[in-house]
Amino acid sequence: MTGVFEYLAEQPVLVLFLLIGVGMAFGHIKIKGIGLGPAAVLFSAIILAAWAGELGVELVLPPAIGTLGLVLFAFAIGINSGNSFFHNLKTAVGPLLTMVVLFIIAAGVGYGVGVYVFDLDPAVVAGTFAGALTNTPALAAAGDASGNPGQATVGYSIAYIFGVIGMIGASLAALAYSKTDKDAPTPIANRTVRVERTDHPFIGDLYEKMGGKVTFSRLRRGETGPITRPSMSDTLDPGDLITVVGPTELVARTAKELGHGSSHSLMRDRSYLDFRRITVSDPKVAGRTIGSLDLAQQYSATVSRVRRGDVDLIGEPGLVLQQGDRVRVVAPTSKMVQITKFFGDSARGLSDINPIAMGLGMALGIFIGHIAIPVGGSSFSIGAAAGTLIIGLIFGKLGRIGPFVTAVPFTACQVLIELGLLIFLAQAGTVAGGQIMEAFRGGSWVKILALGIIITLIMAIGLYVTMRWIFRMGGTRLSGLLGGAQTQPAVLAFANTRTGDDPRVALGYALVYPVAMVAKILIAQVLGGL
Repeated sequence: MTGVFEYLAEQPVLVLFLLIGVGMAFGHIKIKGIGLGPAAVLFSAIILAAWAGELGVELVLPPAIGTLGLVLFAFAIGINSGNSFFHNLKTAVGPLLTMVVLFIIAAGVGYGVGVYVFDLDPAVVAGTFAGALTNTPALAAAGDASGNPGQATVGYSIAYIFGVIGMIGASLAALAYSKTDKDAPTPIANRTVRVERTDHPFIGDLYEKMGGKVTFSRLRRGETGPITRPSMSDTLDPGDLITVVGPTELVARTAKELGHGSSHSLMRDRSYLDFRRITVSDPKVAGRTIGSLDLAQQYSATVSRVRRGDVDLIGEPGLVLQQGDRVRVVAPTSKMVQITKFFGDSARGLSDINPIAMGLGMALGIFIGHIAIPVGGSSFSIGAAAGTLIIGLIFGKLGRIGPFVTAVPFTACQVLIELGLLIFLAQAGTVAGGQIMEAFRGGSWVKILALGIIITLIMAIGLYVTMRWIFRMGGTRLSGLLGGAQTQPAVLAFANTRTGDDPRVALGYALVYPVAMVAKILIAQVLGGL
C-alpha cells in the first residue's frame, strides 16, 4: 500500500478528482434525509492523508489548488447573493445585527475557553470556530491569518459534525412550534378578476396600494372584447376582466378590492395576447432592470414573472435580470418572435460563465484580500475568500457597469459554487490529515470537540431565543434562518424535508446567509491573527 500512496503523492490532480468522486459518493448517502454532502470530501481527504501519513508518506495537495477552489466558491456565492445581501441590510437590520453580535460572543467565549482554559493553539481555536459554525471560507481565512492552516483544519474537522447535528436539533425545535405560525406561505399566483367597482379606479393606483408587488398582465373590456395589455394610466370599468399576478394573498386582496374572482381565463384566448417563457441570453439585456427595457413602448409587452433557478419572482420594474433567467412575457401574438429575439432565448444563457467578469472580479478580489490593514502596532488582511466574496456581492448587485455585464448566470454560479467548494475541501482535508492523528494521540481532540459544542450551542440557543421571543419570528421561517446563519445546506435540506419545501424556509435562509458568510469570514480572520 505504501507504493500506491507514493504514486498518488506525485499525482496531485489525480488525487484531487479521486477525492471528489469518492467523497461525494459517500456524501450522497442519506439517513432519514440527512447526508454529509460536500463535507464527505473533506473527511475522505483527511482519512486518506492520515492513512498515508501512518505509512510514512506525505500526501498533501498544493495550497494553490485550495486557493483556486476557495476563490471560485466565494466569488460565485457573492454573485448569487448580491441582490438579497444589500436588500437585507435595509430590511432586516435587527435580526442581522443580533446574529452578528452572537457570532462575536461565540468567538470571544471560544477564544477565552480554548486558549486560557483548554490551552489550545489560537490556530486550532480559529479553525474550531469555523467548524462549529460549518463555514469553509472561514476556515480558509483562519488558516491564512494564523499561518498554520493544518492546525486550523484539525479544529474545523473535529468540530464540524456537531456543528451540523446541533443546528439541525435547533431547527427541529423551531419546527416543533411552527404550527402556530401566522405568516402563511406566499407563492406566486395569477387570477382573472371581474371588476364591480363603479368609480373607475386607475390601475396605477391599485399597483401602488399593493406595494408594487403585483402585475396586471391582461385586460378585456366586457365579455367579448379584445384582450389588451393594461397600462398604469388605464381605468377599470364595471364588467371588465383583468388578470392579476403576484403573491397569493395580494392577488386575493386585489380581487376583493376590485370585485370578485372570475371563472373566465384570459390566458386561454391567445388570439390577441400570447405568453411564453423566454431565456435571457443576450448580454445586452443581462444586468438591466425590467423597467429600463421599455418593453411596453417597444412591444406592448409585460414581464409578469421571472424564474431564477427554481424560484419564481414577480416581474417588478426594479428587478435586475441575469443571464439564464427565464422571463414570462405577455405580449401581442404578432410580436412574440421579435421579443424572443430581443432576449436571445438561447441555452447559452444558462451556462455562460462570463469569463471577463469572473476573471477581473476574482483578480480584484484577491488583490483586495491581500491588502494589509493596520491595527495598532500590527496589521492583517481580510484574505482572498473575503475579498472575492465582497467583489462578488458588488458585481451581483450592480449587474452591469455601462456595457460591461458583471453578473454570472444563476445556473453557472451554482456549478462554480459546488466545484470550488469540492476543490477546496479536498485540499484542506489532505492538509489536516497529516496532523489530525497527533490530536487524537495527544487527547486534544476531546478539548476541541468540547469547545466546538460550546460555540455551536451559543449560536443555536442564542438565535432560537432572540428570533422567537424578541423578533416574534415564526418557527418555519426560523428553521431556515438557523440554516442560513450556520451557512449549512444540510440544515436547509432537513427543514425543507420536514416542511415539504415550504417557501418560508428558503426565505429565512436567504435572509441571513450572505451576512453570515461575510461576518464569519472576518471574525475567523481576526481570531486566526490573535
